[in-house]
Amino acid sequence: MLEKLKTKIKEIKNIDSTGHVTGRSMYVDDIIERADTLFAGVLTSPVSKGKIVQINVDKALEIDGINCILLATDIPGENQIGGILPDEPLLAENEVHYMGQPIAVLVGEDENCIHKAISLIDLEIEKEIPITDPKTAFQKGKILLPPRTFRLGNTEEEFSKKDLVIVEGSCDIGGQEHLYLETQGAYAIPKEKGIYVISSTQSPTAVQRTIAKVLGWSMHQVEVDVTRLGGGFGGKEDQATPWACMAALAAVRMNKPVKLILDRYVDIRSTGKRHRYMADYRICSTKDGMIQAYEVMFYQDAGAAADLSPAVLERTLFHFTNAYFIPNVTATAVSCKTNLPPNTAFRGFGGPQGMFVIEAAITRLADKLKLPREEVQKKNLLKENDLLPYGQIVRNVKTNLSWDTLITNFDINKRIASINKFNEENKLKKKGYAFMPICFGISFTKTSLNQASSLVNIYYDGSVGISTGAVEMGQGVNTRIAQVPMTVFSLPLNKIKIETTNTTRIINTSPSAASSTADLNGKATELACMTLKERLLQFASELLETPMEQLDFEDLYVTNNNQKTSLSWDELISKAYENRISLSEKGFYATPSIHFDSSIEKGHPFAYHVYGTSFHEVTIDVVKGTYSLDYVAVVHDVGKSMNKLIDQGQLEGGLVQGIGWMTLEELRYSDEGRLLSNSLSTYKVPDIYSIPKVLETMFLEDPEPHGLLKSKAIGEPPLMYGIGTYFALLNAINQYTGKLPNTIISPMTPERLFTFLHLSRHHP
Repeated sequence: MLEKLKTKIKEIKNIDSTGHVTGRSMYVDDIIERADTLFAGVLTSPVSKGKIVQINVDKALEIDGINCILLATDIPGENQIGGILPDEPLLAENEVHYMGQPIAVLVGEDENCIHKAISLIDLEIEKEIPITDPKTAFQKGKILLPPRTFRLGNTEEEFSKKDLVIVEGSCDIGGQEHLYLETQGAYAIPKEKGIYVISSTQSPTAVQRTIAKVLGWSMHQVEVDVTRLGGGFGGKEDQATPWACMAALAAVRMNKPVKLILDRYVDIRSTGKRHRYMADYRICSTKDGMIQAYEVMFYQDAGAAADLSPAVLERTLFHFTNAYFIPNVTATAVSCKTNLPPNTAFRGFGGPQGMFVIEAAITRLADKLKLPREEVQKKNLLKENDLLPYGQIVRNVKTNLSWDTLITNFDINKRIASINKFNEENKLKKKGYAFMPICFGISFTKTSLNQASSLVNIYYDGSVGISTGAVEMGQGVNTRIAQVPMTVFSLPLNKIKIETTNTTRIINTSPSAASSTADLNGKATELACMTLKERLLQFASELLETPMEQLDFEDLYVTNNNQKTSLSWDELISKAYENRISLSEKGFYATPSIHFDSSIEKGHPFAYHVYGTSFHEVTIDVVKGTYSLDYVAVVHDVGKSMNKLIDQGQLEGGLVQGIGWMTLEELRYSDEGRLLSNSLSTYKVPDIYSIPKVLETMFLEDPEPHGLLKSKAIGEPPLMYGIGTYFALLNAINQYTGKLPNTIISPMTPERLFTFLHLSRHHP
């Protein structure tokens, strides 16, 4: 095997951008349907908890155009789609556990007749009292699994010391709607030997496996194909599965193609969100701000079924100390079962909630110590070889480097002085600021998921097709993977095609999630390409009668000591074919040196960590309760960036999505479990007026051995910077009130900011 790449990384713009802006990019609902295609819709529960007394579909079946109505009793295999825990039926049988839970699948000639038929189904449910918050669920014993605890040192001993400053508090961290542009959907087509399903999913293999279970088939009878998603953010990692199962079930029943595409209202109502968390904590430090101990209890709102909640909870525990070293910690977390839609993966996967609580604890601690918050943060940042609570020693740490670079390159001290002066001179407007350091681990925390395959085919004409398990959903993974053969073989982009993600070509795929998609699938592609390169250069050395070590590829020619030879790429490939040399290779990559033992909650679960620091400046109007986000600066660790345009887009997009979660995006449920913020008129997302007026960014570049072409993952980490905006707003409130709210609640909507401003000012 060739030891290393001899060519520079070829950087290109996103290969999907032209298709997106011209409307040529294809999504599930864009696929030209077969003439005999039927359509499906879903009857969902109108109540959050209750027993199903009866379902009468006779009147609905009389509607012209309705072909069939499928209930739980019509499922030939298992009525079970739970991945981690078997606690979620595809269709409700005797009970319903959340409003929007699927009960029946209606199949008809068009969507109009389906909507009419749904209204005619006689559904009688005996209502019961639902649970809608995680602490209440915990108190009632409604939990999915026993609590988990991560420990380091001895917190009880530290908290018993009399010379330490102790602060206690609580947090209530709101959830977040994914609001992907493309709603959930699938198109299922019966085949001679099984079924072919086009699904909008981040997890093709999970869809394949679950369809097989529901139908009572083997996995090899189910082929799942994904071209791209119109956004995912984790919302299609597990929750695309039920809709694909329903489409497949209907297609097999009718022996015709069936398309099921959710409208926005049903999508928002029936799908899970980012998990709401409630938390209680206490933290202690010396009088100069050196943190000695931290204890925290997390109550996760899992919703009505497990979905991915246990895994999300685990990542909360992996990130509950964020970018700080605390010698004594105890963190306990529990997944609580409520009567809301099962919550699921969302960019950051539980890490942001853990980080929020430690930032809240440090804010309260600094306030009690009468020290600037950033002074306490800086004193406790991770250093080289520090031990994390889960047993991993951190290497190549960039917490202090990113912090210091931010201050120096963006003249932050001058900006802070200007903020302080503004606050001295103004009574009705106040400025606030905050630093937000991050440390985020990269790898699936379930070790077995850290594997990927890639099939690289070089065709007779020299063009290259690549199949991997990576799903493109706007993050640019297709572009990154295309850069691999471009770099290894020095080929132009027009010679390379990234194929759809298909469970027949690439089996047993891991989800496109955890910021690991490019690393895993790209490295598998790199291994396959390097094997092919060695094979081809060995053959070229025979043709040119030149030692292989002197040969390489450059601009569609074989080179000898960097000088172009007469042997072109296309000629080499055709000659290789004629000489029966394999032009196809399967690469397999498994992340090395990672492991975790959940029985002792210790191990080395991450290939590497991503670091960075952001600074946030805001201005609030204390009369109106409104605010502006004036300035954000970010210094972010990217390894050796292989595509600065994509990295910049991911950095800015993640930051703004995090700001939205922290400031605008408020999920409201009634006491009966009804989602009140169920449309874009009641659920607000960031627009051009709510992004930073000024955004400055800088990359820290240092090659990462475990990353694709020495780069680092960038999908999830930037979202955590958004937390800094919340604490900048809290800092501004404190400038006016002189005190912090008793419970730190997110998001910081203008309504909540107004409440914090005036209730805390007038009430002790």
